Amino acid sequence: MPQRHVVQMSTSHASYSVCVLGAEVFLDMRRSTPKGATSFDVHATSAVTVHIIHSPMTKPMINSRWPLDPDIEVVVTVDVTSRTVNDNKVKISYYGREGNELSVAWLYLTCVDISLDVDLNRNGRVKSKGKDKAKWTWGPDGQGAVLLVNCDRDSPGVAGTDSDQAEIWTAADLQDMSVMLLRTQGPSAIFAEYQVVLHVPESDADKVRVFHAIRSDSQPQYKPVLGPDKFSYVLDHVGSGENTFYVEGLAFPDLGFSGLVSFSASLLEVPHENSLGTPIFTDTVVFRVAPWIMTPNTQQPIEVFVCSIQWGSDSNEVFLEGLRALLKKANCKLTICSELETRSDRWIQDELEFGYVEAPHKTFPVVFDSPRNRGLKDFAFKKILGPDFGYVTREPPGKAISSLDSFGNLDVSPPVTVRGKEYPLGRILIGSPLPWSSGRRMSKVVRDFLYAQKVQAPVEIYSEWLNVGHVDEFLTFVPAFDRKGFRLLLASPNACYKLFKEKQSQGHGEATQFVGLKGTERRSINEILVDESLKADNKHVQRCIDWNRNVLKQELGLNEQDIIDIPQLFVLKGSRADALFPDMVNMLVLGRHLGIPKPFGPVVGGQCCLEERGRALMDADIPCGTNVRRKPFAFKWWHMVP
Repeated sequence: MPQRHVVQMSTSHASYSVCVLGAEVFLDMRRSTPKGATSFDVHATSAVTVHIIHSPMTKPMINSRWPLDPDIEVVVTVDVTSRTVNDNKVKISYYGREGNELSVAWLYLTCVDISLDVDLNRNGRVKSKGKDKAKWTWGPDGQGAVLLVNCDRDSPGVAGTDSDQAEIWTAADLQDMSVMLLRTQGPSAIFAEYQVVLHVPESDADKVRVFHAIRSDSQPQYKPVLGPDKFSYVLDHVGSGENTFYVEGLAFPDLGFSGLVSFSASLLEVPHENSLGTPIFTDTVVFRVAPWIMTPNTQQPIEVFVCSIQWGSDSNEVFLEGLRALLKKANCKLTICSELETRSDRWIQDELEFGYVEAPHKTFPVVFDSPRNRGLKDFAFKKILGPDFGYVTREPPGKAISSLDSFGNLDVSPPVTVRGKEYPLGRILIGSPLPWSSGRRMSKVVRDFLYAQKVQAPVEIYSEWLNVGHVDEFLTFVPAFDRKGFRLLLASPNACYKLFKEKQSQGHGEATQFVGLKGTERRSINEILVDESLKADNKHVQRCIDWNRNVLKQELGLNEQDIIDIPQLFVLKGSRADALFPDMVNMLVLGRHLGIPKPFGPVVGGQCCLEERGRALMDADIPCGTNVRRKPFAFKWWHMVP
């Protein structure tokens, strides 16, 4: 129901009140109705519009007067801001049965304008006025402002993120914030008698911080006025003009926090200095905190991160040389992290995941640091967090970390449509145990965070059958330049056995596996094909992968033509599986260039038959082991409907 201010009318003295431009003022005339009155009429000066609210059964009388029926209400609005105090008048005349005027009630109104405004239309500009500002809606025709978590570090010398600071240290920090304008207009004498208060609900206050831009002769000052433990702010020296506020997010959407935050500006009548005041008018706006968004392999690569291991038998210099050549082809930046920085922990894909946040006025990458916490524990915070590069993490309270907490166990599909439902930013994939079983599971705080972002509705698939337990051990997505725009690659023992039987039938049964791979036993195709224990292991693994195949077909809207089976064998160690040879599915995707782990398969005709089949299936080349920052989606997340 629209806001309206109630004014008590009186026939014994004139009433005086302040109203806000366009806001309803309800005239309570019941207590002032004189004895014997049966009808009334209302007259007002030109800027005042009178609304008589009545039931369909009640009609005005012949002389345009209205009967004093209980269901009739009188509401007025003023459509022009006052130039002087009390320049709008309303007169109510009461009449007896004989039509004689019994008494008159006068109201003098001063109209002011108060408007709290944000980027309602999400076009990077603050819109004046606007309807339904207190609503936030999804979709291309939706409305409502967007707020970024200020999780980068523009301010030199500070210890954490900018959102950890209760002050603004650099103008660059303002670029990450959303603008909110409080516009006021009207006679200055009136604002001296009333308060204008900016306020935030207590439940939202720890999720945001608001700075008031205060003009000064030297340089602008930014005063923190709302946020944790600051729920309201009374403006000083209000007059006709604008007050500019900068709003930053302090928290991403999460369990218990939808991401919606509201702010209100209220005009308060304060009868005396110690009074809390009563509201005459309140204007409310709503922001949604921008979600953290993952980028799939189909997005253009920007920067590849890799760890350098220089010393001992684990040196990866040869790998780095191959990677440099690949990135030169792909025209992509390479960032090599030193062994000192990574504390000899090379598995950067397991430690962190790259994504981004976006508002109409600003987009920047945000690294999500896993709770894995090995040698790379502090790397993202110390080396990646910086100007226009944000940081977020979730640490499970008092829980032992499992292998499924590593971000090799986190992936995201390209955009898909499933049974008519569009997922324009893809769907997050999380490796888990089977729905009815216990076992290792990604930490609840991480899963809650991923689900709360809303725009990439997660799908939990079965990865716990693996020793490592990571989804990237048996699936990945690669770009394709037809139909859906991608293919799902699945590791496949069946495809591997089919290939080996094919080579055996061609007379290559004595070709051996693991040629050139140190510390492994060379086995021929014939030996692999007669190993019944290995067959049993891979029959079980194929069933696990087929379970996921069906889930992914249903949840991503795929058919068999969208899936490529990549030859791979596994071996059970206890109840869980390891890859028998380097897994080609666990690859680096850089547009048309794929960096594929060398499988060291049986050499037939001078060439590894697994590599040959892999190239035939994917038109691919070269080995990998890295993490990639990719270009954000062109699609705006607020245009979707979750």
